[in-house]
Amino acid sequence: MKAVFFIFTIIIITIEAADILPGATLLASDPNSKWSSPNNTFTLSFLQLDPTNQNAYFASISYNNIPVWIAGGTTVNGGAVDSTAALRFLSNGDLQLTNGPSGTVVWSSRTANLGVSSASLDENGNFVLKNGTFLNIWSTFDNPTDTIVPAQNFTKDHVLTSGLYSFKLRNNGNLSLLWNDSIAYYNSGLNSSANVNLTSPSLRMQPIGILSLFDPSLSSPLNVVYSSDYADEGNILRFLRLDSDGNLRIYSSAQGSGTQNVRWAALTDQCQVFGYCGNFGVCSYNETGPACGCPSMNFEFNDPNDSRKGCKRKVDLSNCPSNSTMLQLDNAKFLTYPPELSEQIFSAGISACRFNCLVNGACVASTSLADGTGMCYFKQPNFVSGYQAPTLPSTSFVKICGPALPNPSAVSETVQKKNGGRVPGWVVALVVVASLLGLILLEGGLWWWCFRNSSKFASLSSQYALLEYASGAPVQFTYKELQRTTKGFREKLGAGGFGAVYRAVLANKTVAAVKQLEGIEQGEKQFRMEVATISSTHHLNLVRLIGFCSEGRHRLLVYEFMKNGSLDKFLFAEDHSSGKLLNWEHRYNIALGTARGITYLHEECRDCIVHCDIKPENILLDENYAAKVSDFGLAKLVNPKDHRHRTLTSHVRGTRGYLAPEWLANLPITSKSDVYSYGMVLLEIVSGKRNFEVSEETSRKKYSSWAFEEFERGNTEAILDKKLSKQEMDMEQVMRAIQVSFWCIQEQPSQRPTMGKVVQMLEGVTEIDRPPAPRATEGSFAGTSLNASSTSAFSTFAASAPAPSSSSSFQTAGFQSSASAKNVDKPSSSLLYKN
Repeated sequence: MKAVFFIFTIIIITIEAADILPGATLLASDPNSKWSSPNNTFTLSFLQLDPTNQNAYFASISYNNIPVWIAGGTTVNGGAVDSTAALRFLSNGDLQLTNGPSGTVVWSSRTANLGVSSASLDENGNFVLKNGTFLNIWSTFDNPTDTIVPAQNFTKDHVLTSGLYSFKLRNNGNLSLLWNDSIAYYNSGLNSSANVNLTSPSLRMQPIGILSLFDPSLSSPLNVVYSSDYADEGNILRFLRLDSDGNLRIYSSAQGSGTQNVRWAALTDQCQVFGYCGNFGVCSYNETGPACGCPSMNFEFNDPNDSRKGCKRKVDLSNCPSNSTMLQLDNAKFLTYPPELSEQIFSAGISACRFNCLVNGACVASTSLADGTGMCYFKQPNFVSGYQAPTLPSTSFVKICGPALPNPSAVSETVQKKNGGRVPGWVVALVVVASLLGLILLEGGLWWWCFRNSSKFASLSSQYALLEYASGAPVQFTYKELQRTTKGFREKLGAGGFGAVYRAVLANKTVAAVKQLEGIEQGEKQFRMEVATISSTHHLNLVRLIGFCSEGRHRLLVYEFMKNGSLDKFLFAEDHSSGKLLNWEHRYNIALGTARGITYLHEECRDCIVHCDIKPENILLDENYAAKVSDFGLAKLVNPKDHRHRTLTSHVRGTRGYLAPEWLANLPITSKSDVYSYGMVLLEIVSGKRNFEVSEETSRKKYSSWAFEEFERGNTEAILDKKLSKQEMDMEQVMRAIQVSFWCIQEQPSQRPTMGKVVQMLEGVTEIDRPPAPRATEGSFAGTSLNASSTSAFSTFAASAPAPSSSSSFQTAGFQSSASAKNVDKPSSSLLYKN
């Protein structure tokens, strides 16, 4: 009994030691003044968070010096104080932030005389004001600023704010981002197929990196968003924050690192955030990211030091009632979101869209869409938010006082800056440079005229081109060059999900394959970035990218030429008399080489690349029948938004017969999805038959299901390609390949091996256990029947780890991701879509 009393006393003392009593004060002038959680995971102290103002302090709860709550709001909403500030826990129970010698109250918890007797900061980052019975009177979790951390329950009564932007959870479960608490520029809601009526929805950031929606009417939480590092192990804090640029992001911060990394963003296109560049500001992209400008020289910045504060007309419209005109902005649009949409949309062509706004006194700008809808949007004076990009299919107009003064190009700006200098200096320099250039051009022209037909000249050009290709960097071709090298795209080698492929002979006489991409939605900059990623991926079993073309709407990739074409022409050819029969040795080496190539993409690249379309048509053979995987990295080109949840449509990419079950269940696609596709290809290499074929021989069953039944009976020879029956082969290799194929096509991703393990099993390095029956069939998953289109078109997106179980408990506080969180069996299907 005494021992129990002693332990109880220690607990009481510990609790009291962690408590903060009335009268306690934090001072901005004292860097050691702070209140910490028991294990020092979170700290409440004054931080300098504004790099442009070293005298600005914020009373903040922080993790790794990263603020997750700020007294008085965010850095853009207020709460900034100077070095004289103090955070005081008064004897009446009120928590006050004061500033200046006079102690002006900047912010208060408004808990005076409510019985508050102590305060504490717990290990979840929640600062609580409690009464004598330890009942919470007030907490930071119930009064969030711009951040949600794990263990924090975000309900429809809460709101995140950052400047004019806010984030709310609606009664129906919608996640909404709003500008000025009125314009909803982002909305993610329940799919109509969910068929649920929410009663009390709440949002929680799971410690392993999943944003989940909870409600008493739901049998299990709906996983709304997966961070790109979800379920990764380590002492990591993952949190959701509404940033000052109006975007909602998930961040990760490893304990002790002091850094934070973006793992998800609600809007992948920052220029789609309403009001990002202020009133009449136009958002576009430069080399470093989004940039703000004015529509034309008829406007000027409201604040020359901050382009995000918008623009104003140099001459107000009221000063030129009879001389107003419409300035045209090509490839531009003015953002229009609910509730604006219903009042400002009209059916009108481009000319009518311009003229009707000009004569309408209430209209200040308009956008004519060229996407086939025939719609025109009018903008009224209250706020105009612009977006301009080369790929936007729209033309916009802004009402100004004439004449229209378009923005100068970079060249004209440079010339303007030079004006005003002394004339003699630049005139002399210009004359000298022009003279030198003229002499060089004249000499070069004469040399070319004399030697243009020389074989040495052609040889030199060829050697130069070869040196350029051999450098390893992707070569940029013009569209005319590729038209010439392919002879007008006449010799077609084949066609796939991403476009047709043509034979080409380059300037150095190298034979190449030119893929003419279709359905590319990305702009110039993003396309070049993806090409750079693909070209930097080098492996013996990957097809090498030589170069690319990006002109207007033309997007082409130039690959090394593979003499023997694709694997399907050998496996499924009806007539093998032409020498297209692959012996077992070649087949086994192709299977092993393909596995090594995919392993490199999954495990050895800097960033994991999920292929999304492994099939025999994408496995090419060189002159020695060595396998090389093609079309890797193209999934991101076709669909750059990388949404993790999609509705299955006929426009989604992929190939029937090779799709993992999670595709059709609309679940996150991971590297294990490629493993499934590889397993189907491996079975085809052994059998010489399409895995989705049915025949009398297979008792009208899908070939993969029939093959496993024969394997169970010990009848391995029935699975083997009958065309190989007269050849000598290593039956141990055959058995190994068959077993590996059945392991790869397991229904649950967690049961499939990694590609690295597949290589080890094929090489005989690792023992292979007897595989269970692969029950998955295309069109069903975990008992859920889905009707899929057979047009070989499925969506491509990727994640880096298996999806967590919907039945797992996510209530545990803390940020240590356990291994058990990754090894789960049955992911829950999300019922969410984005408007």
